[in-house]
Amino acid sequence: MPIRTIKKILQSRVYDVAVETPIDRARGLSRRLNNNVLLKREDLQPVFSFKIRGAYNKIANLNDEEKARGVICASAGNHAQGVALASARLGIKSVIVMPQTTPEIKVNSVRTLGGKVVLHGDAYDQAAAHAKMLMEKHDYTFVHPFDDPDVIAGQGTVGMEILRQHTGDIEAVFVPVGGGGLIAGVACYLKYLRPDIKVIGVEPVDSNCLQAAMAAGRRVVLPEVGLFADGVAVKQIGKETFRLARKYVDEVITVTTDEMCAAIKDLFDDTRSINEPAGALAVAGLKKYVERERCEGANLMAICSGANVNFDRLRHIAERAEIGEQREAVLAVTIPETPGSFRRFCQALGKRSITEFNYRYACQEAAHVFVGVQTLGQQEREAICADLVDQGYKVQDFSLNEMAKLHIRHMVGGRGPSAGAEFSLEDEVLYRFEFPERPGALMEFLSKLGQNWNISLFHYRNHGAAFGRILVGMQVPKQERSKLKRYIQQLEYRHWNESENPAYHLFLK
Repeated sequence: MPIRTIKKILQSRVYDVAVETPIDRARGLSRRLNNNVLLKREDLQPVFSFKIRGAYNKIANLNDEEKARGVICASAGNHAQGVALASARLGIKSVIVMPQTTPEIKVNSVRTLGGKVVLHGDAYDQAAAHAKMLMEKHDYTFVHPFDDPDVIAGQGTVGMEILRQHTGDIEAVFVPVGGGGLIAGVACYLKYLRPDIKVIGVEPVDSNCLQAAMAAGRRVVLPEVGLFADGVAVKQIGKETFRLARKYVDEVITVTTDEMCAAIKDLFDDTRSINEPAGALAVAGLKKYVERERCEGANLMAICSGANVNFDRLRHIAERAEIGEQREAVLAVTIPETPGSFRRFCQALGKRSITEFNYRYACQEAAHVFVGVQTLGQQEREAICADLVDQGYKVQDFSLNEMAKLHIRHMVGGRGPSAGAEFSLEDEVLYRFEFPERPGALMEFLSKLGQNWNISLFHYRNHGAAFGRILVGMQVPKQERSKLKRYIQQLEYRHWNESENPAYHLFLK
């Protein structure tokens, strides 16, 4: 057993700055899930994240020479705030290297806490490389965000508090995973004293570095990570954190962006607090576990790890939450282009609440409607589709179609000229891109896209997130498609060819 780690956890000096956060019962979620859902409220820390624990414990344990040199770290935000606050309390100089895509709320917070901010790169890995360069140049002491015994021990005090505050049975504790510092510390402590408690990690489906490592039996580097949950966007699990996690973590559950958004809404409904996507990860995983295991009456605990979210991201979160909870169906329905057809279609939907209704004239015979309908879950969504089909409507369910949800719903109303017209778009191809969101990023994207092909369609939305999302149509003759493919691959942006997406063909083609 990890005696050394347990001893470090017990000796951690986190309470010089951190607080012992409460465990709250999520009444609404408990009632809905037929289980006792408990929330460990790390979003209530002074920097609104558990990261203050590990950062302070590491810095407090430095020797006088290391403190005198000053400290440096690389972070997308929460660890940065922890290092800045810990350094200020101990009278130590701190330099924080943050990706240029870091939400402004976190950058401003670090500066307010006294840290010197250096913005570099588009993601954590680039910021970390720059931080290590500055460390060697100026002889700073590096404070790792997760892969350090003192940091792991500081985070492990969350597990210590859980057992001290809740003395009854616990079936499982759900822990968000980025680099693994929190789950390594919590798992060590819980398994040492209560090996019957399941420790379950939760990761986004597109940032599952621990799940991939456990499946391979070794640490792996993800080729790319999604940045919606920027607090856990890590390509490779830590060396020390993986050594501990593979021994003491029972399993890892992955969740989608929509499921995280739904969990943020669940937390707001029960606590009136707004967690960041990474902060709501554990709740999303808990819900998925209940659905899979069909358990009832169990004590299940989720660690709410942080609440540092840009306000302007909330519009996107709210938009996707209903879909994540499967409380909204997004449908494309073809109706006759005749007088009274709208009224008959609405009658076919019955008294269900309509969340969105977009229409585009298609031809003299038919019209395509993009409609959002409130539902009580997947079964009702499927029942609505079946009912509309029975009434003679052609229906396509776009509830899981990413392009339709991100772009098409905001673009219904425009079509390119048909073949045979004086100006035709027969050669149009459609691509979806993600690029680092920062000042001038859109212009940089357009510059890189070049002037080789005519842009025939363009849609961009700023979601207040680390990455911008764009939908681009280009006129590309068939003989030049392979050239376009090679060109796009050289841009090194995440991209998807959406030319065959049915939402495109129904509403824009």
